[in-house]
Amino acid sequence: MGAFGRNHARVYRSLQQAGNVRLVGVVDHDTTRADAVAREFDCKSFGSIDQMLTTHSEVQAASVAVPTVQHLKVARDLMEAGVDVLIEKPVAATLAEADELIRVAAEHKRMALVGHLERFNPAVRATLPILSKPMFFEVHRLSVFTPRALDVDVVLDLMIHDLDVVLTFVKSEVKEIRAVGLPILSGKVDIANVRVEFESGCVANFTASRVSTERVRKLRFFQAGQYISIDYGRQDVLVFSVGAGAQPSVNPEIGMTKPPITAEEPLLAEIKAFLEAVRQRSRPVVPLEDGRRALKLGLDILTEIGRHAGKVGV
Repeated sequence: MGAFGRNHARVYRSLQQAGNVRLVGVVDHDTTRADAVAREFDCKSFGSIDQMLTTHSEVQAASVAVPTVQHLKVARDLMEAGVDVLIEKPVAATLAEADELIRVAAEHKRMALVGHLERFNPAVRATLPILSKPMFFEVHRLSVFTPRALDVDVVLDLMIHDLDVVLTFVKSEVKEIRAVGLPILSGKVDIANVRVEFESGCVANFTASRVSTERVRKLRFFQAGQYISIDYGRQDVLVFSVGAGAQPSVNPEIGMTKPPITAEEPLLAEIKAFLEAVRQRSRPVVPLEDGRRALKLGLDILTEIGRHAGKVGV
């Protein structure tokens, strides 16, 4: 289950109370943790997937919120047993593992959604209809240090959210990557700065840190005649347009608008979308292929960080 698994259980419990789903139980090899979460959300606890499926064959869908290196084994076991899965990001530890997940899902005809949470952020959803051809991005994702998720570098822990969003917005192949990153408080890269150029000519700058003194979640980009600013945390979008006839801003030639947004917890929206795909047998909002695409870019960035570190001797 992992630490974030409790949040999934909380959301499933709230959906159960609304009559939308039944939370059967939680699975964790740490039975003490499983028991505590089960008591909190009034469900059963299990020490293994086999134990759960042996006693509750009616399980149809499950969240996989375990350390990344265990994603393949856990998700494969579930899908081979006929269970649809929501796999937390990153989808897998390697591209080969991501490919195996795609193969297993196809073979067993399972629904599989990857938990790229920001795709379900109301601010991101409100931006999709106004996209034209983004040409420049500036993205910052900064967090204070916690011992959570230290099994992966900051690129696959935090930056991957923004890699997925930008890839979704740009819809172009990557042409060039320049990156630098450093370990600060852990044995892996804790802070990274990346420049990605796409075949379309778009350029995106990413900064991700898990050793910051503040929490920042912002994405800003420019397209013809417009500057758009997304604040993930506030679930807010500001659109500045030239000659749009919108509410005047500081510059009278530039109008500002705020697309209508309905606030919703992204994890709740994500799990609702997962359950809808399960019920309707429809293509997930974030299919395994999208998870693989973001993973590939993240791994390519880490390769470039390693190359840069070797070149400068750090």
